[in-house]
Amino acid sequence: MAETYVSGVAGRYAKALFELARDAGVIDAVKADLDRFGALLAESDDLKRLVRSPVFSSDEQEKAIAAILDKVGIGGLAGNFFKTVAANRRLFTVESIIRGFEALAAAEKGEVVAEVTVAQPLSDAHAATLKETLDTLTGKNVQLAIEVDPSLLGGLKVKVGSKLVDASLKTKLNSIRTAMKEVR
Repeated sequence: MAETYVSGVAGRYAKALFELARDAGVIDAVKADLDRFGALLAESDDLKRLVRSPVFSSDEQEKAIAAILDKVGIGGLAGNFFKTVAANRRLFTVESIIRGFEALAAAEKGEVVAEVTVAQPLSDAHAATLKETLDTLTGKNVQLAIEVDPSLLGGLKVKVGSKLVDASLKTKLNSIRTAMKEVR
């Protein structure tokens, strides 16, 4: 297996969590808990504010995270990990930690993660077509991590490893705007 690199503070946390999960044989369970927390974060502006705002003390973040984890049933290694991250004032990196863990887990299984950003949610048929295309292009089993960003206006951005394909309407309009400025 080729080495998968994750960097920065979030990368160190992701790698530590991954190694603990691998040693305990619970990679899939931890990934499921991380995915659930990521979905909660995507849905709740209040949770985003708690995670990202430096206004909250580590004690306040730790208590709030513990209550949220208890309510949604995230415990074990992932639950303890989130509490540790909150206690260490690193909760703002949790989204990057989740992405890093997913990349390490995918590499362990021989998969690759494609970060896809779209203007509107993809239908199941479109997601399947995109996955098939990326599987063919990369020669690997591609897992899609889809994020919705309405500011793209249309099209999509796909990042696989260090390669980025930006076919968003926003980027194309900016290119036209730049070209029009050069004409003047």
